[in-house]
Amino acid sequence: MTPREQVAFVYRELARLGLNVASTGNVSVRTQDGMIITPSGANAETVSTEGLVAMTLEGVAEAGANPSSEWHMHAAIYRADRRAGAIVHTHSDACTALATLNEKLPAFHYMIAAFGGEDVRCAPYVTFGTPELAEHAVAAIAGRSACLLANHGMIVHAANPPAALRQAVLLEALARQYLLARAAGTPRILTREEMRAARERFRTYGGRGRRR
Repeated sequence: MTPREQVAFVYRELARLGLNVASTGNVSVRTQDGMIITPSGANAETVSTEGLVAMTLEGVAEAGANPSSEWHMHAAIYRADRRAGAIVHTHSDACTALATLNEKLPAFHYMIAAFGGEDVRCAPYVTFGTPELAEHAVAAIAGRSACLLANHGMIVHAANPPAALRQAVLLEALARQYLLARAAGTPRILTREEMRAARERFRTYGGRGRRR
């Protein structure tokens, strides 16, 4: 699939998997000239490759185009982290529920290491679609590949749109498991040493780091 096709496919998949409803959330991919992002007001039924918006990271879009209201946040993350090749933002249930508590997702499970650190931070609340939200998101996601957005949702980045989709699904599953554990009792949080060991294991997980 082309990058445009990947963005449209991932946006539809988010709805099919229940991670977004109606016109919530957005998806983008980095390009040589900036990014391609879903348009404002899109939903799984209306999104199309032709309707996606190509724009610079400074906010200059195609004539007549109406990019997602969260383009500031996507552009800021691309500018801040060259590893980010694609971004997924959702209002998925468990991540949003945890974000409304204004809490991070701690190391209750070793898979938290898949996002690059000992936790998934929560950015403070500010109005959606603003440069201020973009600044908070960049700070919360620094050194990681995901963060929660207080009273809002979550955002993840990865090398490409399908990989970003997988990370979004994983983050939602972990947030749900954490909330279930909290409902049953007090989850044990892994130590820094245990998380360090988990991150070390991730270096070769799935064949990464093997000699050819």
